[in-house]
Amino acid sequence: MNMEIGLSSACFYPKVEVEDSIQLMKRLGFDIGELFINTPSEFGLDFGKILNENKQKYDFKINSIHGFSSFFEPLIFSEYKRRSKDMMEIFKKLCVLGNYVGADSYTFHGMRLMDSGSISKKSIFEIYNELAYIANECGIKFSQENVSWCMSSKLSFLEELKEKVKYPLNFTLDIKQANKAGTKVEEYIKIMGNKICNFHINDYDDENVCLLPGKGKVDYISIINQLKEIDYKGIGIIEVYGDNYKEFSELAESKNHLNSLFY
Repeated sequence: MNMEIGLSSACFYPKVEVEDSIQLMKRLGFDIGELFINTPSEFGLDFGKILNENKQKYDFKINSIHGFSSFFEPLIFSEYKRRSKDMMEIFKKLCVLGNYVGADSYTFHGMRLMDSGSISKKSIFEIYNELAYIANECGIKFSQENVSWCMSSKLSFLEELKEKVKYPLNFTLDIKQANKAGTKVEEYIKIMGNKICNFHINDYDDENVCLLPGKGKVDYISIINQLKEIDYKGIGIIEVYGDNYKEFSELAESKNHLNSLFY
């Protein structure tokens, strides 16, 4: 399976500012990646101009963007309507930014597990329909990631999303988040199916919840074979935490390891 390997700017958080991560990712041998938008001053099109200048200068493609979700995404589901409306405006602003910089999708975390009993399911799916509609109108895919601390960790919830969201809905598959949720990646793939548009690659072992690809026990060949079955044509994005490596060169080594497996 010929899968292009990209990198997430989240790998550099908090030491490298997002616009500078483009040059760094390119220097490490990555031509494409996901940008994590870290603070409100990075939400607007003025900042988008800086990102576009850098991506053109370094011949880099922005595959997806990812807002710092804990700041606002769970509050989109607030029963205090004014707060929900304000948070939805932030989401729209980020979708506009994503489209402006040429991103294919917006990676969404969403509701925390702890919030699930505070709002009716009907309201939850009404909000999801609005989110998917806004993203579609802004020209970017709405991509729900499986996240261990969110409602999206539950297979039953993802099934309901597929059933009840009438506007275009896509998914981001994340290996480490599946492990943290105690659910097999295979189970997520079965539900997400050909709506997977983004794939976060990482690794883990019995002592570590997140490692660079190739440093743990993940069976990538098995995962890739399942992605072949659903005809996945997207890229794989290495996404780890800043303390999962010591030298930037290790990120390039992980890419080489994955290429040796996938080609």
